[in-house]
Amino acid sequence: MPGLTTYPPFPEDVSTHPLLIVDYELVKHGDEDEMEKLWQAATKLGFWYLKNHGVDDEVDAMFDMGRDTLALPLEEKMQYEQGDHGFSFGYKAAGVQFMDDKGTRDVIEFLNISKDDALAWPTPYHRTYPSTVNTRMESVIKPFVEKSLAINHFLIDVLNDKLGLPKGALANFHKVDKASGCTARCLRAPPEIDQERKTFLNAHTDFGSLSFLHNRLGGLQVLPPGSDKWYYVKPIPGYAICNIGDALNIFSGGILRSNIHRVIPPPGDQARHERWSLVFFTRPNDDAVLRALIQQSAQIASAVAKAPPGKYAPEVSAKEWLARRVGSQRVANYKGAESWKERQGTEDTIIPEQPAA
Repeated sequence: MPGLTTYPPFPEDVSTHPLLIVDYELVKHGDEDEMEKLWQAATKLGFWYLKNHGVDDEVDAMFDMGRDTLALPLEEKMQYEQGDHGFSFGYKAAGVQFMDDKGTRDVIEFLNISKDDALAWPTPYHRTYPSTVNTRMESVIKPFVEKSLAINHFLIDVLNDKLGLPKGALANFHKVDKASGCTARCLRAPPEIDQERKTFLNAHTDFGSLSFLHNRLGGLQVLPPGSDKWYYVKPIPGYAICNIGDALNIFSGGILRSNIHRVIPPPGDQARHERWSLVFFTRPNDDAVLRALIQQSAQIASAVAKAPPGKYAPEVSAKEWLARRVGSQRVANYKGAESWKERQGTEDTIIPEQPAA
């Protein structure tokens, strides 16, 4: 099972970017130094390790669910395919998204389970899922979703206060009982074949507010601000990797950084193995309008005043933002090189033409 398999060690001879390590237990208990470390991570790179999060058992069980589900016959999985119109819940088959301005097809498959469906179980909210999901919805998926939500919401509350916002300002956009694009995703990428280094996930920023990632193998790379070089993020057992997404970047007027990243085959001997990852995406409620909260924070107003006009005021709903970014990736919607631009988020760095390595 992907949660427990013994893999080759991450090689020491590749370029990595260090991440700050945030202790969730300390943050939860109000440790000022730890909350400042979280702030530094969220504003400088937008990525950090999170330890003592207490979700390890649920993560292993989710990997088991993902493996059993993605092992189903393709014909059965395709009954739950997302489709080409920006709907983000359900199964995504390999080859239905394009990876560059040439329309190159992707090689990964994944399953997205909606927060709303997990919490409304057994009543479908957005859609239905395969039996391998349904039999674990109450015992595995719902606990993972609930714990992930609690962690991400607590971290968002800390960042809310650091931004000088009124208590609960960001929480008002992330109400658990309202419909949203919050998603638990289990992803499988194939092992490397014949040394062909295919990119698994192209350079992008995350669509939502805060991502809570668990992986066992390397492959995740970040493009630091102002850099023209990609760096691996080394996976550390028991540590999650968190990162800011577009919505928090916009709400904060760019103070919180939604950093560009990508996923390529793992380095060294790890490349010979399937790469599994599990992530929970916390996203704003569907009806939340994406604009900087300049009326509620002098700090945010000051940051926006220094930015190009309109940069932090897309003035679309979180649902519309998500649907555009999801739908524009589909091969069925590829109409030439210009289609590549339709999928963009808050990227603010020139993405180097650097091959997977």
